[in-house]
Amino acid sequence: MTPNVITIHLDWQTVLVWAVVGLVAGFLASHVMLGHGMGIFGDMVIGIIGGIGANLLANYFNVHFVISGHPIISQIIIAFFGGLILLMVLRLFGMGRGWSRSRAY
Repeated sequence: MTPNVITIHLDWQTVLVWAVVGLVAGFLASHVMLGHGMGIFGDMVIGIIGGIGANLLANYFNVHFVISGHPIISQIIIAFFGGLILLMVLRLFGMGRGWSRSRAY
């Protein structure tokens, strides 16, 4: 009996797609939750981590969301909801309070 092994092949196209999906999803999620963005890098990190978390949760609860012929749009939507959940959790633990006071407006 062999153990289940997950193999991920990361080439530059895959990393580029993750970055674009993360940037779009993180930008949308941070604007919805916070009312402003967190910068290019912050939005990308929120989107990528949210996308990974949302995919893990969707697989755990056996939820599938697919738009036929548009897999990147499907991933952006999943990562958007993952980013919203991630930002909600961060705000619950007080991560957002210090950021809002430091803004000039």
